[in-house]
Amino acid sequence: MYYPTANDWRAAPHKRVVLFAMSGLGKTHVSSMLRQTGHWFHYSIDYRIGTRYMGEYIADNAKREAMKVPFLRELLMSDSIYIGSNITFDNLTPVSTYLGKPGDTAKGGLPMEAYQLRQDQFRRAEEQALLDTGYFIDRAEELYGYPHFVCDTGGSICEWVDAEDPRDPILSELSSHALMVWIRGTEAHTEELIQRFDRAPKPMAYQSEFLAAAWRAYLDETGLSETSVDPDAFIRWTYARALAHRQPRYEAMAKNWGVTVEAADMATVRDEADFAQVIAAALPG
Repeated sequence: MYYPTANDWRAAPHKRVVLFAMSGLGKTHVSSMLRQTGHWFHYSIDYRIGTRYMGEYIADNAKREAMKVPFLRELLMSDSIYIGSNITFDNLTPVSTYLGKPGDTAKGGLPMEAYQLRQDQFRRAEEQALLDTGYFIDRAEELYGYPHFVCDTGGSICEWVDAEDPRDPILSELSSHALMVWIRGTEAHTEELIQRFDRAPKPMAYQSEFLAAAWRAYLDETGLSETSVDPDAFIRWTYARALAHRQPRYEAMAKNWGVTVEAADMATVRDEADFAQVIAAALPG
């Protein structure tokens, strides 16, 4: 590990961590709190995806819809207006909207072929954004003078890595630059996330094999055709299964590449001293 012991962590003049967990367990909240101290550079993987690697896809999709309106089409064709996304650390809606949901196009869904294409685009974007972490660590220190660094990963990081492979390119790269920290939730957290998702289902990124199996199972269970699937109904049905699929993958990442911090402990963090103490407690003495 990047910091073998708690003492190494406490004594380190440059603290570097990569936080990973299910979405909704506090990665971005803690990262934002650390950023606000003025001592930590906050590298958001989702923000990097939306601004660097999927920005054109997102903007072009919006332009495609605008081109259907004659008034806007004329303005776009004459370069009289500009269409772009307004992505921030706290508003990543343009990314999730572009990802979309599969199913009935009359209900806002995408044909599965188009949906899979966007999933593949997101996977490549997230993999590259994760591999950019080392570059941003150097940039944060050399350009801006930040002594500490926190990487705020997306919930789908576990989908693109093999934690059992000691040569996994993404995990090898991340662990060579920072301490990998899993924020582990309880069954109660999982139930809360499921209920929250059921109230407001949002697009997600899935491992291609998992998505294909879930789609086949849903069609078999419901008897629906691909074009008649309610997009929200499918992703609601899939969400709990996706969390169950991800849990052992997170566990393997923590076991083989980093440390585990309970979500309840991370929720007590109010300042960087609290954060340092919670991380130290997860490391060998």
